[in-house]
Amino acid sequence: MHDIWNPWHGCVKCSEGCENCYMYYLDKMRDRDGSVIYRTKTGFYYPLHRDRSGAYTVRSGEMIRVSMTSDFFLAEADLWRPDAWDIIRERPDVKFYLLTKRPERVRDHLPDDWGDGWENVTLNVTAENQRRADERLPILLSLPAKHKGVMCAPLIGPVSLSDYLGGGQIEQVGCGGENYDGARPCRYEWVLALRDECAAANVTFDFFETGTVFIKDNKRYNIPDKRVQSVMAYKSGASFRGRQPVWKLTDKLGFPIPDGELYKPRFEARCRVCGSRSMCNGCSGCGKCRHGGGE
Repeated sequence: MHDIWNPWHGCVKCSEGCENCYMYYLDKMRDRDGSVIYRTKTGFYYPLHRDRSGAYTVRSGEMIRVSMTSDFFLAEADLWRPDAWDIIRERPDVKFYLLTKRPERVRDHLPDDWGDGWENVTLNVTAENQRRADERLPILLSLPAKHKGVMCAPLIGPVSLSDYLGGGQIEQVGCGGENYDGARPCRYEWVLALRDECAAANVTFDFFETGTVFIKDNKRYNIPDKRVQSVMAYKSGASFRGRQPVWKLTDKLGFPIPDGELYKPRFEARCRVCGSRSMCNGCSGCGKCRHGGGE
């Protein structure tokens, strides 16, 4: 995928949602230990990579999801984070999606020039159940940031966010079930309840995958194929498009970038029924799906 930047890899489990961590599972499949934390090599500078013409590989206007195989605010990454902030500062034309289960560490680990937030960064917390929602959302809402969101994935229990959506700070809520070994069930009524709360507050809600074990109308479905999960999530119609965030992206000199010069996602035919469509940068043009490969 061309929308993920992992400046470091490996993590320390810290809550219920970590129990069946997909990164630990995938590392185990490669005979690796997901608890081993290290700074990536060439991948660390991914947002600054250029093609043969000298243009950035990550184009202006793209959304980059950061530390999907770790946590951006992991204590073990404190020495590397300043360099990562420098890279984010270097690309004010790119949106950076930061997701954490450690919002209590955020305020003390923001860059000195953060002010009330950078225009190209969205801070997000994971809320896999009500306990973690009530623990993390108040902290998120207290932080200075231009953009904020919530990721209810893996959704392993009912979650109500109604107490946190009314102030207008939360721009987007993502939702998905759990995958791989030991996946706990995701119930459709939990998804719909969240969707209704977001719709009432005009907050965008993205139901992007069912998870491996999905319960709807008291029927239990086993869906190991993530592509099928995404299609089923799309076909449910549970996603909701609310008010859209305003991203004030600029060039390095601080001048606004005209809309016509910003990246516009390109989608293949199969993308039209993908639950993750609204959250991704579209097709990277790698050609794998046209030749029997993966996503």
